Amino acid sequence: MVEVRPVVCLVMVLSMDVLGAAAGVFKPPPAMYVLGDSTLDVGNNNYLPGANVPRANRRYYGVDFPGGVPTGRFSNGYNTADFIAKCIGFVSSPPPYLSLVAPASSGGLLVPTALTIGVSYASGGAGILDSTNAGGNIPLSQQVRLFESTKAAMESKVGPRAVSQLLSKSFFLIGVGSNDFFAFATALAKQNKTAATQSDLAAFYGSLISNYSSAITELYKLGARKFGIINVGTVGCVPIVRVLNATGGCADGLNQLAAGFDGFLNSLLAGLAPKLPGLAYSIADSFGFAARTDPLSLGFVSQDSACCGGGRLGAEADCLPGAKLCADRDRFLFWDRVHLPSALPCSAPRPTMMARRSSPLPSTLSSWLTRAKLADFSKPATLSILLTVISNYGYMLRWFFFVVFVSHI
Repeated sequence: MVEVRPVVCLVMVLSMDVLGAAAGVFKPPPAMYVLGDSTLDVGNNNYLPGANVPRANRRYYGVDFPGGVPTGRFSNGYNTADFIAKCIGFVSSPPPYLSLVAPASSGGLLVPTALTIGVSYASGGAGILDSTNAGGNIPLSQQVRLFESTKAAMESKVGPRAVSQLLSKSFFLIGVGSNDFFAFATALAKQNKTAATQSDLAAFYGSLISNYSSAITELYKLGARKFGIINVGTVGCVPIVRVLNATGGCADGLNQLAAGFDGFLNSLLAGLAPKLPGLAYSIADSFGFAARTDPLSLGFVSQDSACCGGGRLGAEADCLPGAKLCADRDRFLFWDRVHLPSALPCSAPRPTMMARRSSPLPSTLSSWLTRAKLADFSKPATLSILLTVISNYGYMLRWFFFVVFVSHI
Protein backbone atom coordinates (compact mmCIF):
# COMPACT_ATOMS: atom_id res chain seq x y z
CA MET A 1 0.00 0.00 0.00
CA VAL A 2 1.36 3.38 -0.95
CA GLU A 3 1.10 6.05 1.71
CA VAL A 4 1.82 9.68 1.01
CA ARG A 5 2.18 11.77 4.15
CA PRO A 6 3.13 15.38 3.52
CA VAL A 7 3.67 17.37 6.68
CA VAL A 8 4.45 21.05 6.82
CA CYS A 9 6.53 22.11 9.78
CA LEU A 10 8.15 25.29 10.90
CA VAL A 11 11.50 24.96 12.60
CA MET A 12 14.16 27.27 13.90
CA VAL A 13 17.80 26.82 13.05
CA LEU A 14 20.86 28.97 13.22
CA SER A 15 22.47 31.06 10.54
CA MET A 16 24.54 29.71 7.71
CA ASP A 17 27.50 31.59 9.14
CA VAL A 18 27.28 29.45 12.25
CA LEU A 19 26.57 26.31 10.26
CA GLY A 20 29.65 26.79 8.16
CA ALA A 21 31.82 27.39 11.21
CA ALA A 22 30.42 24.60 13.31
CA ALA A 23 32.63 21.84 12.05
CA GLY A 24 33.56 20.57 15.49
CA VAL A 25 31.75 18.12 17.74
CA PHE A 26 28.23 19.30 18.41
CA LYS A 27 27.24 19.88 22.01
CA PRO A 28 23.49 20.24 22.44
CA PRO A 29 22.22 22.88 24.84
CA PRO A 30 22.18 21.57 28.41
CA ALA A 31 18.47 22.30 28.80
CA MET A 32 15.43 23.67 27.01
CA TYR A 33 12.75 25.83 28.58
CA VAL A 34 9.44 26.33 26.78
CA LEU A 35 6.89 29.10 27.24
CA GLY A 36 3.78 29.61 25.17
CA ASP A 37 0.32 28.42 24.26
CA SER A 38 -1.35 25.23 23.00
CA THR A 39 1.02 24.91 20.03
CA LEU A 40 3.77 24.09 22.56
CA ASP A 41 1.81 22.77 25.56
CA VAL A 42 2.73 19.17 26.39
CA GLY A 43 0.31 18.67 29.25
CA ASN A 44 0.25 21.53 31.74
CA ASN A 45 -3.45 22.12 31.21
CA ASN A 46 -4.19 18.56 32.30
CA TYR A 47 -3.32 19.69 35.83
CA LEU A 48 -5.30 22.93 35.89
CA PRO A 49 -8.67 22.89 37.68
CA GLY A 50 -11.86 24.25 36.18
CA ALA A 51 -14.42 23.31 33.59
CA ASN A 52 -13.33 26.06 31.20
CA VAL A 53 -9.72 24.93 30.92
CA PRO A 54 -8.95 23.67 27.39
CA ARG A 55 -7.49 20.17 27.60
CA ALA A 56 -6.27 17.61 25.12
CA ASN A 57 -6.54 14.59 27.40
CA ARG A 58 -9.14 12.68 25.39
CA ARG A 59 -9.59 10.90 22.09
CA TYR A 60 -8.61 11.60 19.39
CA TYR A 61 -5.73 13.68 20.64
CA GLY A 62 -2.59 11.56 20.69
CA VAL A 63 -3.99 9.02 18.23
CA ASP A 64 -0.64 9.00 16.41
CA PHE A 65 1.50 9.44 19.52
CA PRO A 66 3.46 6.33 20.57
CA GLY A 67 0.89 4.09 22.24
CA GLY A 68 -1.96 6.12 20.78
CA VAL A 69 -2.63 7.89 24.06
CA PRO A 70 -3.62 11.52 24.69
CA THR A 71 -0.82 13.36 26.47
CA GLY A 72 -2.17 16.87 26.74
CA ARG A 73 -0.67 17.91 23.41
CA PHE A 74 -3.18 19.63 21.15
CA SER A 75 -2.18 17.40 18.28
CA ASN A 76 -2.63 13.92 16.91
CA GLY A 77 0.95 13.17 17.97
CA TYR A 78 4.04 15.21 18.73
CA ASN A 79 3.90 18.99 18.57
CA THR A 80 6.23 21.80 17.54
CA ALA A 81 8.05 21.86 20.88
CA ASP A 82 8.81 18.14 20.53
CA PHE A 83 10.10 18.56 17.01
CA ILE A 84 12.44 21.41 17.85
CA ALA A 85 13.64 19.53 20.93
CA LYS A 86 14.42 16.46 18.85
CA CYS A 87 16.35 18.55 16.36
CA ILE A 88 18.66 19.97 19.02
CA GLY A 89 19.44 16.70 20.73
CA PHE A 90 16.60 15.89 23.11
CA VAL A 91 14.20 12.96 22.98
CA SER A 92 11.16 15.24 23.06
CA SER A 93 9.95 18.45 24.64
CA PRO A 94 10.81 18.84 28.30
CA PRO A 95 7.95 17.74 30.56
CA PRO A 96 5.19 20.07 31.75
CA TYR A 97 5.98 22.02 34.89
CA LEU A 98 2.77 21.04 36.66
CA SER A 99 3.52 17.34 36.23
CA LEU A 100 6.80 17.87 38.07
CA VAL A 101 5.21 19.59 41.05
CA ALA A 102 2.06 17.47 41.17
CA PRO A 103 1.30 15.69 44.47
CA ALA A 104 2.11 12.34 42.87
CA SER A 105 5.70 13.46 42.33
CA SER A 106 5.99 15.09 45.76
CA GLY A 107 7.73 17.93 43.96
CA GLY A 108 10.95 15.96 43.88
CA LEU A 109 11.21 15.80 40.10
CA LEU A 110 11.33 19.51 39.35
CA VAL A 111 14.94 20.36 40.15
CA PRO A 112 16.68 17.32 38.64
CA THR A 113 14.57 17.66 35.50
CA ALA A 114 15.17 21.40 35.23
CA LEU A 115 18.92 20.88 35.60
CA THR A 116 19.26 18.11 33.03
CA ILE A 117 16.46 18.45 30.49
CA GLY A 118 14.48 21.60 31.09
CA VAL A 119 10.85 22.39 31.77
CA SER A 120 7.81 23.37 29.72
CA TYR A 121 5.55 26.07 31.11
CA ALA A 122 3.42 26.36 27.95
CA SER A 123 -0.32 26.31 28.50
CA GLY A 124 -3.17 25.89 26.04
CA GLY A 125 -5.25 29.05 25.72
CA ALA A 126 -2.50 31.26 27.13
CA GLY A 127 -1.90 34.72 25.81
CA ILE A 128 0.62 37.50 26.00
CA LEU A 129 -2.00 39.38 27.98
CA ASP A 130 -3.16 38.11 31.36
CA SER A 131 -6.73 38.94 30.38
CA THR A 132 -6.75 36.52 27.45
CA ASN A 133 -8.92 33.53 28.39
CA ALA A 134 -8.37 34.55 32.01
CA GLY A 135 -8.74 31.78 34.55
CA GLY A 136 -8.40 28.97 32.04
CA ASN A 137 -4.64 28.84 31.49
CA ILE A 138 -1.21 29.93 32.65
CA PRO A 139 -0.59 33.31 30.96
CA LEU A 140 2.87 34.27 29.74
CA SER A 141 3.62 36.50 32.72
CA GLN A 142 2.83 33.67 35.15
CA GLN A 143 4.92 31.25 33.11
CA VAL A 144 7.86 33.60 33.62
CA ARG A 145 7.18 33.65 37.35
CA LEU A 146 7.07 29.85 37.43
CA PHE A 147 10.46 29.79 35.72
CA GLU A 148 11.72 32.24 38.34
CA SER A 149 10.63 29.90 41.13
CA THR A 150 12.19 26.98 39.27
CA LYS A 151 15.49 28.83 39.07
CA ALA A 152 15.38 29.53 42.81
CA ALA A 153 14.86 25.84 43.50
CA MET A 154 17.75 24.96 41.17
CA GLU A 155 20.05 27.42 42.94
CA SER A 156 19.21 25.95 46.33
CA LYS A 157 20.41 22.61 44.99
CA VAL A 158 23.58 23.41 43.03
CA GLY A 159 24.27 27.08 43.72
CA PRO A 160 23.77 30.31 41.74
CA ARG A 161 26.98 30.07 39.71
CA ALA A 162 26.24 26.62 38.27
CA VAL A 163 22.68 27.63 37.44
CA SER A 164 23.83 30.84 35.77
CA GLN A 165 26.26 28.92 33.57
CA LEU A 166 23.60 26.38 32.62
CA LEU A 167 20.95 28.95 31.76
CA SER A 168 23.32 31.03 29.65
CA LYS A 169 23.83 28.03 27.36
CA SER A 170 20.25 26.76 27.41
CA PHE A 171 17.57 27.29 24.77
CA PHE A 172 14.40 29.25 25.54
CA LEU A 173 11.54 28.63 23.13
CA ILE A 174 8.58 31.03 23.12
CA GLY A 175 5.45 30.72 20.98
CA VAL A 176 2.44 32.77 22.04
CA GLY A 177 0.07 35.44 20.76
CA SER A 178 -2.62 33.81 18.63
CA ASN A 179 -5.11 33.62 21.47
CA ASP A 180 -4.77 37.35 22.09
CA PHE A 181 -5.97 38.01 18.55
CA PHE A 182 -8.88 35.61 18.86
CA ALA A 183 -9.89 37.33 22.10
CA PHE A 184 -9.49 40.79 20.55
CA ALA A 185 -11.67 39.87 17.57
CA THR A 186 -14.30 38.34 19.87
CA ALA A 187 -14.38 41.49 21.98
CA LEU A 188 -14.90 43.64 18.89
CA ALA A 189 -17.75 41.40 17.74
CA LYS A 190 -19.45 41.70 21.12
CA GLN A 191 -19.30 45.47 20.70
CA ASN A 192 -20.86 45.12 17.23
CA LYS A 193 -17.71 46.55 15.67
CA THR A 194 -16.75 45.34 12.22
CA ALA A 195 -13.26 46.83 12.45
CA ALA A 196 -10.93 48.13 15.12
CA THR A 197 -10.39 51.86 15.49
CA GLN A 198 -6.90 53.32 15.49
CA SER A 199 -7.31 53.89 19.21
CA ASP A 200 -8.27 50.23 19.72
CA LEU A 201 -5.25 49.07 17.74
CA ALA A 202 -2.80 51.37 19.48
CA ALA A 203 -3.92 50.17 22.90
CA PHE A 204 -3.93 46.51 21.86
CA TYR A 205 -0.53 46.51 20.17
CA GLY A 206 0.92 48.61 22.96
CA SER A 207 -0.19 46.14 25.61
CA LEU A 208 1.06 43.14 23.64
CA ILE A 209 4.50 44.59 23.00
CA SER A 210 4.85 45.89 26.54
CA ASN A 211 4.04 42.48 28.02
CA TYR A 212 6.27 40.65 25.53
CA SER A 213 9.13 43.03 26.28
CA SER A 214 8.67 42.49 30.00
CA ALA A 215 8.75 38.71 29.55
CA ILE A 216 11.96 38.72 27.48
CA THR A 217 13.64 41.24 29.77
CA GLU A 218 12.71 39.33 32.91
CA LEU A 219 13.89 36.02 31.47
CA TYR A 220 17.14 37.72 30.51
CA LYS A 221 17.57 39.01 34.08
CA LEU A 222 16.99 35.47 35.29
CA GLY A 223 19.83 34.20 33.10
CA ALA A 224 18.30 33.37 29.72
CA ARG A 225 20.41 34.34 26.71
CA LYS A 226 19.40 32.16 23.74
CA PHE A 227 15.83 32.59 22.50
CA GLY A 228 13.77 30.99 19.77
CA ILE A 229 10.66 33.06 19.03
CA ILE A 230 7.72 31.80 16.97
CA ASN A 231 5.69 34.75 15.75
CA VAL A 232 1.92 34.86 15.24
CA GLY A 233 0.74 33.07 12.12
CA THR A 234 -2.23 33.58 9.82
CA VAL A 235 -4.81 33.34 12.57
CA GLY A 236 -7.54 34.42 10.17
CA CYS A 237 -7.19 31.19 8.21
CA VAL A 238 -7.81 28.58 10.89
CA PRO A 239 -11.05 26.58 10.50
CA ILE A 240 -12.71 28.07 13.57
CA VAL A 241 -12.43 31.50 11.91
CA ARG A 242 -13.10 30.37 8.33
CA VAL A 243 -16.41 28.77 9.33
CA LEU A 244 -17.73 32.22 10.25
CA ASN A 245 -17.34 33.26 6.62
CA ALA A 246 -20.08 32.14 4.23
CA THR A 247 -17.44 31.36 1.60
CA GLY A 248 -15.09 29.60 4.02
CA GLY A 249 -12.38 32.10 3.20
CA CYS A 250 -9.79 33.63 5.50
CA ALA A 251 -10.51 36.67 7.65
CA ASP A 252 -8.04 39.03 6.01
CA GLY A 253 -8.54 41.71 8.64
CA LEU A 254 -7.45 39.35 11.41
CA ASN A 255 -4.42 38.30 9.38
CA GLN A 256 -3.47 41.93 8.87
CA LEU A 257 -3.65 42.48 12.62
CA ALA A 258 -1.30 39.54 13.18
CA ALA A 259 1.11 40.79 10.51
CA GLY A 260 1.17 44.19 12.17
CA PHE A 261 2.06 42.65 15.50
CA ASP A 262 4.80 40.54 13.95
CA GLY A 263 6.37 43.71 12.58
CA PHE A 264 6.32 45.30 16.02
CA LEU A 265 7.77 42.10 17.51
CA ASN A 266 10.67 42.20 15.07
CA SER A 267 11.37 45.81 16.03
CA LEU A 268 11.09 45.01 19.72
CA LEU A 269 13.67 42.25 19.57
CA ALA A 270 16.00 44.28 17.38
CA GLY A 271 15.77 47.08 19.91
CA LEU A 272 16.37 44.85 22.92
CA ALA A 273 19.45 43.13 21.50
CA PRO A 274 21.90 46.05 21.90
CA LYS A 275 20.51 46.84 25.36
CA LEU A 276 20.89 43.30 26.70
CA PRO A 277 24.50 42.10 26.25
CA GLY A 278 24.73 38.49 25.12
CA LEU A 279 21.10 38.29 24.01
CA ALA A 280 20.71 36.13 20.90
CA TYR A 281 17.47 35.19 19.23
CA SER A 282 15.91 33.56 16.21
CA ILE A 283 12.46 34.33 14.84
CA ALA A 284 10.53 31.55 13.15
CA ASP A 285 8.30 33.39 10.69
CA SER A 286 5.09 31.41 11.03
CA PHE A 287 3.09 34.12 9.27
CA GLY A 288 5.46 34.39 6.32
CA PHE A 289 5.51 30.63 5.91
CA ALA A 290 1.74 30.40 5.63
CA ALA A 291 1.46 33.46 3.41
CA ARG A 292 4.01 32.18 0.87
CA THR A 293 2.93 28.57 0.70
CA ASP A 294 0.10 26.86 -1.19
CA PRO A 295 -0.69 23.75 0.87
CA LEU A 296 -2.51 22.05 -2.01
CA SER A 297 0.61 22.25 -4.15
CA LEU A 298 2.44 20.37 -1.39
CA GLY A 299 0.07 17.42 -1.52
CA PHE A 300 -2.50 18.39 1.07
CA VAL A 301 -6.11 17.57 0.25
CA SER A 302 -7.52 20.14 2.66
CA GLN A 303 -6.27 23.55 3.72
CA ASP A 304 -9.44 24.88 5.33
CA SER A 305 -11.03 22.01 7.27
CA ALA A 306 -10.30 20.25 10.54
CA CYS A 307 -9.36 16.59 10.40
CA CYS A 308 -11.01 16.00 13.78
CA GLY A 309 -14.23 17.85 14.48
CA GLY A 310 -17.74 18.14 13.16
CA GLY A 311 -20.08 20.19 11.03
CA ARG A 312 -19.08 22.57 8.28
CA LEU A 313 -15.31 22.57 7.69
CA GLY A 314 -15.10 20.26 10.71
CA ALA A 315 -15.06 23.49 12.69
CA GLU A 316 -18.50 23.59 14.28
CA ALA A 317 -17.58 21.03 16.95
CA ASP A 318 -14.53 20.25 19.05
CA CYS A 319 -12.34 17.21 18.58
CA LEU A 320 -14.19 14.96 21.03
CA PRO A 321 -14.36 11.15 21.28
CA GLY A 322 -17.47 11.12 19.09
CA ALA A 323 -16.09 13.53 16.50
CA LYS A 324 -15.54 12.74 12.86
CA LEU A 325 -11.90 11.75 12.29
CA CYS A 326 -10.36 11.86 8.84
CA ALA A 327 -8.39 8.83 7.71
CA ASP A 328 -5.64 10.73 5.91
CA ARG A 329 -4.96 13.16 8.73
CA ASP A 330 -1.45 14.07 7.60
CA ARG A 331 -2.94 15.39 4.38
CA PHE A 332 -5.07 17.90 6.26
CA LEU A 333 -3.40 21.20 7.04
CA PHE A 334 -5.37 21.39 10.29
CA TRP A 335 -5.73 18.71 12.93
CA ASP A 336 -8.60 20.34 14.80
CA ARG A 337 -10.35 23.71 14.61
CA VAL A 338 -7.14 25.58 15.43
CA HIS A 339 -4.06 23.35 15.50
CA LEU A 340 -1.76 21.81 12.93
CA PRO A 341 -1.13 18.04 12.72
CA SER A 342 1.81 16.26 14.28
CA ALA A 343 5.27 17.53 13.41
CA LEU A 344 7.92 15.57 11.59
CA PRO A 345 10.52 13.63 13.55
CA CYS A 346 13.92 15.22 13.04
CA SER A 347 16.05 12.17 12.40
CA ALA A 348 14.51 10.59 9.32
CA PRO A 349 14.67 12.79 6.23
CA ARG A 350 17.40 13.44 3.70
CA PRO A 351 16.76 17.00 2.54
CA THR A 352 17.73 18.79 -0.60
CA MET A 353 18.49 22.38 0.35
CA MET A 354 18.30 25.53 -1.71
CA ALA A 355 19.75 28.59 -0.02
CA ARG A 356 20.79 32.10 -0.95
CA ARG A 357 24.42 31.41 -0.28
CA SER A 358 26.50 28.36 -0.88
CA SER A 359 27.84 26.56 2.14
CA PRO A 360 28.93 23.00 2.81
CA LEU A 361 25.91 21.26 4.26
CA PRO A 362 25.52 17.81 5.80
CA SER A 363 23.41 15.27 3.96
CA THR A 364 20.70 14.91 6.60
CA LEU A 365 18.54 17.46 8.31
CA SER A 366 19.51 16.01 11.66
CA SER A 367 23.24 16.47 11.09
CA TRP A 368 22.62 19.88 9.55
CA LEU A 369 20.84 21.05 12.66
CA THR A 370 23.30 19.46 15.02
CA ARG A 371 26.17 21.32 13.39
CA ALA A 372 24.54 24.53 14.54
CA LYS A 373 25.97 25.36 17.96
CA LEU A 374 23.11 26.82 19.88
CA ALA A 375 25.49 28.30 22.43
CA ASP A 376 27.23 30.24 19.67
CA PHE A 377 25.33 32.85 17.67
CA SER A 378 28.30 34.42 15.94
CA LYS A 379 27.01 36.68 13.19
CA PRO A 380 23.73 38.30 12.22
CA ALA A 381 21.99 36.82 9.21
CA THR A 382 18.64 36.54 7.51
CA LEU A 383 18.01 33.33 5.61
CA SER A 384 15.05 31.72 3.91
CA ILE A 385 15.46 28.06 2.98
CA LEU A 386 13.13 25.74 1.17
CA LEU A 387 13.85 22.12 2.02
CA THR A 388 12.21 19.47 -0.10
CA VAL A 389 12.53 15.99 1.29
CA ILE A 390 11.79 12.77 -0.54
CA SER A 391 12.70 9.53 1.22
CA ASN A 392 11.93 5.97 0.21
CA TYR A 393 11.41 3.43 2.99
CA GLY A 394 9.52 0.81 0.99
CA TYR A 395 6.65 3.24 0.64
CA MET A 396 6.70 6.82 -0.52
CA LEU A 397 7.05 9.24 2.35
CA ARG A 398 7.18 12.90 1.46
CA TRP A 399 7.86 15.73 3.85
CA PHE A 400 7.89 19.36 2.97
CA PHE A 401 9.58 21.97 5.09
CA PHE A 402 9.73 25.67 4.79
CA VAL A 403 12.22 27.13 7.19
CA VAL A 404 12.42 30.82 7.76
CA PHE A 405 15.26 31.88 9.96
CA VAL A 406 16.15 35.26 11.28
CA SER A 407 19.06 35.64 13.69
CA HIS A 408 20.30 38.75 15.42
CA ILE A 409 22.98 39.48 17.96
